[in-house]
Amino acid sequence: MNFFRIDYSFFFLFFLSLCSCNFLAGNKDEKGDKQVEKPNIVIIYMDDLGYGDVGAYGATELKTPHMDNLAREGLRFTRGYAASATCTPSRYGLLTGVYPWRNKNARILSGTAPLLIDTNQVTIPKVLKSKGYHTGIVGKWHLGLGNGNTNWNEEVSPGPNEVGFDYSYIMAATQDRVPTVYIENRFVVGLDPEDPIQVDYRDNFTGEPTGKENPELLTMDWHHGHNNSIINGIPRIGYMTGGESAKWSDVDMADDFLEKAQTYVKEHKEEPFFLYYALQQPHVPRTPHPRFVGSSGMGPRGDAVVEADWAIGEFMKTLEEEGVLENTLIIFSSDNGPVLNDGYRDDAVEKIGDHTPSGPFRGGKYSLFEAGTRVPFIAYWKGRIVPGVSDALVSQVDLLSSLGELVGQSVQGTDSKKMLDVFKGEKEEGREVLIIEATSRTALIKDDWIMIPPYEGPAVNKQVDIELGNSDRYQLYNIKYDQGQKTNLAEQNPEKLEEMILTFEKIRGVDYGQIEQLELK
Repeated sequence: MNFFRIDYSFFFLFFLSLCSCNFLAGNKDEKGDKQVEKPNIVIIYMDDLGYGDVGAYGATELKTPHMDNLAREGLRFTRGYAASATCTPSRYGLLTGVYPWRNKNARILSGTAPLLIDTNQVTIPKVLKSKGYHTGIVGKWHLGLGNGNTNWNEEVSPGPNEVGFDYSYIMAATQDRVPTVYIENRFVVGLDPEDPIQVDYRDNFTGEPTGKENPELLTMDWHHGHNNSIINGIPRIGYMTGGESAKWSDVDMADDFLEKAQTYVKEHKEEPFFLYYALQQPHVPRTPHPRFVGSSGMGPRGDAVVEADWAIGEFMKTLEEEGVLENTLIIFSSDNGPVLNDGYRDDAVEKIGDHTPSGPFRGGKYSLFEAGTRVPFIAYWKGRIVPGVSDALVSQVDLLSSLGELVGQSVQGTDSKKMLDVFKGEKEEGREVLIIEATSRTALIKDDWIMIPPYEGPAVNKQVDIELGNSDRYQLYNIKYDQGQKTNLAEQNPEKLEEMILTFEKIRGVDYGQIEQLELK
């Protein structure tokens, strides 16, 4: 009888080995070629933060220890670009992997603009959601809501939840635009039905004060635009009445968004998650919490950067405390370059001192010169990405295809390149060619060169005091040896110019001269 005894332990071990094989097979990519990982993914997206605003990128007068830590322990890109020199187009390019100039409506949107992203369009959250991720956005959206005739007192849709986000907690438009309320999963937060919100971008409501007509009510003065409805003592763009209980507190905004981002992590730490954490700093109006006022010595703009840096540190602390830091890929960047006076008299110009927000580059927000789109860009994954510096040419539009590649979802955005190995520091060569945009004007970057076609319009926008890149001649710069774009080589190097023009027109087409002039509200 002992001869025929069955060794059940053998079958148990054999069963476990089969399970292990099946588990590993389930983690292969669609071709079955290699292991697929599902780390948590967080994009920390700043608003108007310049290349030179971060210590790791050369700032000496402004202290950003937590941003610097991401750079020190991650991969810092020196040639990382936003898709555009303004907010809405960059956010569109980031989430869709499509150059914003391909969508004629991808421009700075008003607070009542309809949803810009087509609900059938491929987006980062949709890609990740298809692979089992929970997806969330906290912070600034500015990609339109509804169908253009939004009733803020009912369900506000379509919006983030219709383009791939399971959870959304966003400001309705921008901090300087009405309505000044938060929206959580399609509904205005804290709204009293007896005090409905009304919004208009043409006409004021009877009896409502404005920044232009009632300066005595202001705690922050306007410089250009920003002189309509007054909320919390700050004049805004657009007119609003009602919704008193739902209006946000400007000085608490950073804390509000941080708390929601932390809560999101805590609630979804047991499953793979994607969080798009879009901070509002240092966009106008700059309203740091009182505990940060005076912390930079540069007025509200500098204080707002310090506040944002603190928030990032607190968020990173939460990732660590919840035990998910080592399994979280973090991308840190900004939607466009810096601007000092962007509509309010907040001493940003007067108190700048020796600080240079644009770093070594020319221009800034709204500009086709380097400082408009060349921004801080860091990839951090503790224990997985070897700390270092990369000179590879990368763009935020590449994140869609690259993150899809990371989780085993083969997706190729219209303009998004698979750069996963570059973002992980395993490959040094980035893009060869990139098109950047600034208020409908476009330019070509190829290798170490940039070509800016002739464009009508002023060379400098005097309201914000930024060079826009407009000229009646072609401009050609070698940005490896001439970072400040001081020497136009178009006449000296006609062969290179012709090569750049041909490459540009092959991608962009020949009708790129039809542009919209920059209009600051």
